[in-house]
Amino acid sequence: MQTVEVPAHPPLTNPASADVVVIGGGIAGLSAAWELARSGRHVTVLEAGRLAAGVTGHTTGKLTALHTTVYAELRRSAGPEAARDYAHSQSAALRRVREVADTLGVDCELESRSAYTYCEEPEGVEALRAEAEAARAAGLEADFVTDTGLPFRVAGAVRVLGQAQFHPRKYLRALAEDVIAQGSEIYEHTRVVDLAEGEPCRVTTDAGVTMVARDVIVATHYPVFDRALMFTRLTPHRDLVVAGPLPADRDPDGMYITREDGKRSVRTAPYGDGRRLLIVTGEEFTPGDGGVEARYQRLSGWVRERFPGVTVTHRWAAQDNAPVDTVPLIGLFHPGSTHVYVATGFGGWGMSGGVLAGQLLRALVDGQPPAWAELYDPRRMASVARAAPSFAKTQWQVGKHFVGDRLAALPAGALSEAEGLPPGRAAVVDVRGRPCAVHRDDEGRLHAVSATCTHLGCLVAFNDAERTWECPCHGSRFGIDGEVLQGPALRPLDRPDINGAEWQWPDKP
Repeated sequence: MQTVEVPAHPPLTNPASADVVVIGGGIAGLSAAWELARSGRHVTVLEAGRLAAGVTGHTTGKLTALHTTVYAELRRSAGPEAARDYAHSQSAALRRVREVADTLGVDCELESRSAYTYCEEPEGVEALRAEAEAARAAGLEADFVTDTGLPFRVAGAVRVLGQAQFHPRKYLRALAEDVIAQGSEIYEHTRVVDLAEGEPCRVTTDAGVTMVARDVIVATHYPVFDRALMFTRLTPHRDLVVAGPLPADRDPDGMYITREDGKRSVRTAPYGDGRRLLIVTGEEFTPGDGGVEARYQRLSGWVRERFPGVTVTHRWAAQDNAPVDTVPLIGLFHPGSTHVYVATGFGGWGMSGGVLAGQLLRALVDGQPPAWAELYDPRRMASVARAAPSFAKTQWQVGKHFVGDRLAALPAGALSEAEGLPPGRAAVVDVRGRPCAVHRDDEGRLHAVSATCTHLGCLVAFNDAERTWECPCHGSRFGIDGEVLQGPALRPLDRPDINGAEWQWPDKP
């Protein structure tokens, strides 16, 4: 985000039409828009904020078909053919990035690297041996190794050769420029709040502007429309990232990930002056779980221990959604859809998944789906049935928050407690019978909003590191004044009038 400026685009202010409307300007949306524009379609991209500034702007930029232990899981749950289709399609996405970068002549820091899934504990070796064998059988150049470029011992690792890493914003800036050059349009600060399916389809923005199109693609990370009930099949998770300069001669020369220690992911990027930027991801948690600052400290401590001498200079967080059956949902939105498509559920692997989505969605709109399209079909039910335990766990967690958070006693004397909050602190309290999310900033100003998420009504919780309110049910995120930072919520949190002696809530919409 600091190293690449993406040119600004105006908001949509007048009714318009297109062949395809793409909702969302991250890697999935822009990849689909570019593929369709290059095939001769008139495309309009509608982005609620800025291009490549949401989840894509906070990714670590790995391009790999090795996704921890997905091949052993797929072979066991869906069969060897599903594992082969997954490997083939994900590998095709890597090749597509190389082709596009060459076609557009873009320097996006594209570097070839081997990818590793490793373990330090001997108990994990057997599973990694099984993953290496399953990945190899699926068609990847995979093997089991015990030596890596990491500066500490591992018990074993799956290694896949010929993978890649890149700077996604440099890549997507070039795609956006070419979409415009092909005669299509991009609008920013244009939040879509309504979708009417039909022939044509109609989308309406929060400014009341309507667009019509034959086809619509919903690429908003978490789908902002609930008609397909995808919130029952997706689990949001948030990952912290820390980074700092590393001498080039200490580069571990690879992309690494382990599920141990609450997940640890390691890679480096070009940084100049004979240095690399060490990027470490981990401390995976559900939005709203709290204790985020302590998680950052644990992750920074891990870096100091494993990479002595590295000083953390940057930190940020990313969010993704895991599907209950491990495979992204890319295709027609729901069983009744004929012209509305979705791309979601990348499970932390959105760079290869987003490029894959662009290829697949173009093929589906063209009426020429590849043989492996069924694997990703959002309407699939057999794989969801096989994932019933994960589905049940997901819904139990949602129910626990929806009901349990309301049963938890809110502080007595809540209004006075809210007004007595010290700077930097936050609390969810009762104000005139309604749960209120209250934060006092470092300058002493009090910020109060409804604690009820505008998506499906769960109660939000405070993220003490990012100073945001987060929904633990479906991952919506809000600023301290209630503005939507991340969907699926479309509306901001209600704000009471806190200037009088008695706080007044606005009328419910």
